[in-house]
Amino acid sequence: MTPARLDDRGTPYGGAAPRRVVSLVPSLTEAIAVTDATLLAGVTDWCTHPAGLDVPRVGGTKWPDLARVLALAPDLVVANAEENRDSDVDALRAAGVPVWVTAPATVDGALDSLGRLLQVLDRPDPDWLVRARSVWTDPPRLPDVRAVVPIWRRPWMVLGRDTFAGDVLARLGVCNVFAGHAERYPELGRDDPVGVPAELVVFPDEPYAFTPADGPEAWPQARPVFVSGRLLTWYGPSLVDAPTVLVAQLAG
Repeated sequence: MTPARLDDRGTPYGGAAPRRVVSLVPSLTEAIAVTDATLLAGVTDWCTHPAGLDVPRVGGTKWPDLARVLALAPDLVVANAEENRDSDVDALRAAGVPVWVTAPATVDGALDSLGRLLQVLDRPDPDWLVRARSVWTDPPRLPDVRAVVPIWRRPWMVLGRDTFAGDVLARLGVCNVFAGHAERYPELGRDDPVGVPAELVVFPDEPYAFTPADGPEAWPQARPVFVSGRLLTWYGPSLVDAPTVLVAQLAG
């Protein structure tokens, strides 16, 4: 009997190593595909990495086609506590499909979460994960700078407390001015951005596709920087290059 292993929510998985995995999380799709693409039986429409991945699609992360997922006969579905709805996780489990849910809020938590998932898949410690652990042991770091990180507008929303992306930036020397907020993703009023005491405003290209013509005009007091949302918010093989590339982007 395979010993039970726990996902990020403490749900055990005690079955044999899965051989047909449906991923509802783009970053986990990349992690599994780079490790062993033959394990993937289905992925979402938003799973863009690695390029050219030829796997059946099951709809979006928030509204996956559950009938399509079940038709692919997975022996494991991987999901994320923020990206996927609890109701979909519950429905899949009710149909008899194990679901592994991730919920990392820090870089170290993400590395540990990935390690446990890949152990369940019987693909422990792939090269990219070993390298990611190494580079995040002592990542490059900017001189400390105060920043705000918008993730949406209309209404404006920013990174708040206890987020993976916030920890990524903190490890690189960027102090999120909303890190102590009571909410993880605070919503700002229309006129609030001008009053935020930040030197830097970090614009990722996802989930909202900020551009030089769409975003900086609301934050005239801060230097705008545009960064890769994949490198800032995904946890997987992107963690290998994230410190170097993000520091270069943030330094301007």
